[in-house]
Amino acid sequence: MLISLKVVLEIQELDMKMIRLMRLKKGSLRELEHIDNLRNELKKQQNDKEIEISDLSRMISAQESKTQELKERHKKLDTRLQAVKKVDEYQSINQEIIQTDREIKATELITSDLIDKRNMEEEFCSKIKESLQQSEEGSIALENEIQERIRAFNKEGSEIKEIRDNLAKTADPEVMHIYQRLLNNKKDMVVVPISNGNCSGCHIAITAQHQNTVQRAERLVFCEHCSRIHYHHVHDESFVDEGADAGTKKRRRRKVVVAQ
Repeated sequence: MLISLKVVLEIQELDMKMIRLMRLKKGSLRELEHIDNLRNELKKQQNDKEIEISDLSRMISAQESKTQELKERHKKLDTRLQAVKKVDEYQSINQEIIQTDREIKATELITSDLIDKRNMEEEFCSKIKESLQQSEEGSIALENEIQERIRAFNKEGSEIKEIRDNLAKTADPEVMHIYQRLLNNKKDMVVVPISNGNCSGCHIAITAQHQNTVQRAERLVFCEHCSRIHYHHVHDESFVDEGADAGTKKRRRRKVVVAQ
């Protein structure tokens, strides 16, 4: 492996932790947004119902005023009827009284329907208020828990960033620039090993010649398919003889079991 990649791999590990924290934080922020949206929706429903109830009250008041006017008219017609002596005039006034009675009944029926509707809307509005109150009371603990979680994410993220920034100062500037550009583009691991002849980033097979180039570790080698940086991964470095050739490994000593 290129020496310049070792520091970058450490930085990448920290960046992956940062990305994970950012995703968790975004998830928590979405939870808060969802709670707030539910609360706002209930408030909107309550406000809409209150406006509707207010409009119904005005309509009821108008119908009641109309009914009162019709009753006063009816009363005046009754008074006139008692003083009438001509048959034609009597019949005319009596017809007006009948018509006024019909209008009074129709108006009272409309008023009754409006009152029933208002009562129904007031009951529904009351349930919305109750739901809103329960939602606000129940969400306080949950919101506090989420806020505490976000504060923990921020704290951990700041600590990781500080370590990461210090490591970045020791990295090869050119390699670091390439790594950062790839990371900004993919938001995922961009320095990856070759695994069973495949790129462990995009999982597409690579050529033997490409693998040999990566093993020689003479320069940065990029995946032909996903542009990630490849490195040769030694599965058990604890048995590598650092004083020997790169391809030479120490053998494990087998424990000899003597039969009793």
